[in-house]
Amino acid sequence: MSAMEITLALGGGGSRGAAHIGVLRVLEREGYRIQGIAGTSVGSIIASLYAAGFTPDEIESRITSIDFTRLYGRLLSDGPGLLGVSGIQSWLQSHLGERTFASLRIPCAVVAVDLVTRREITFREGGVLDAILGSIAVPGFFPPHHYGEYELIDGGILDPVPVRAARSLAIKLPTVAVALSSPPEGPYSSWGAPLPVPQVIAHGLTRFRITQAFGIFLGAVDIGQRSIAALRLDTDRPDIIIRPDVAGVAFLDAVDVKEVAHRGEVATTKVLSELKHATSWQARLVRRWNLRGLQ
Repeated sequence: MSAMEITLALGGGGSRGAAHIGVLRVLEREGYRIQGIAGTSVGSIIASLYAAGFTPDEIESRITSIDFTRLYGRLLSDGPGLLGVSGIQSWLQSHLGERTFASLRIPCAVVAVDLVTRREITFREGGVLDAILGSIAVPGFFPPHHYGEYELIDGGILDPVPVRAARSLAIKLPTVAVALSSPPEGPYSSWGAPLPVPQVIAHGLTRFRITQAFGIFLGAVDIGQRSIAALRLDTDRPDIIIRPDVAGVAFLDAVDVKEVAHRGEVATTKVLSELKHATSWQARLVRRWNLRGLQ
């Protein structure tokens, strides 16, 4: 086991997820080897692409080329949700194909929530695409994804930053968590327009009471999500927490991917000294001792 080996937990956050690319870029540049990676919501997309062998630069290039005006189109067969996932599914299919978790380059886990059993589901086997489509199904925005006996929705509902899932992939290694939500006491930002329409029309839609009501609902959800994320991070205790400054990025913004990725680079650079300590031989001895006590 090398001192430079870690596991990585990528949290959800919509368009803010581009920050994960910058995190991966700095970790690679500094020589850290990711031996296990887990993702929730948009984090599941980045995690799966990386585990499949795409480099941070390749992921950035492919996400930059996305036409967001066609990404959220609905089909007649789509379930309840303001937006559809046909465009997302097609994009993911073109990059991941029929890959299974067993065929990925490094161990990977994707977290979703099952509406049937009302519990968190961590996927480590089976089809990667189905697991992602479940993990990104934000209630209200996207329809639930039916997969086997499951009716899957966004994993961030119960696990906004999947530390436990990442740690389970290589329990002896330190786990680094990338949180895209601010702490509960931090500034709040909009989720953006709930429909992929031109900005002028989107601005007009905000005057409708139903849209305003939906905005209030999303604000309430955001409050809950921040609290859940804080509670899970306090309970699951990752060795390092990286918090890119993405407070001003709305959930469905068509962002400058390079600029948001850069925010991830900046945040990761700030914790390099902490990361070095977490992967030191002294920290490894403490971790080994703690694991022995749990056996």
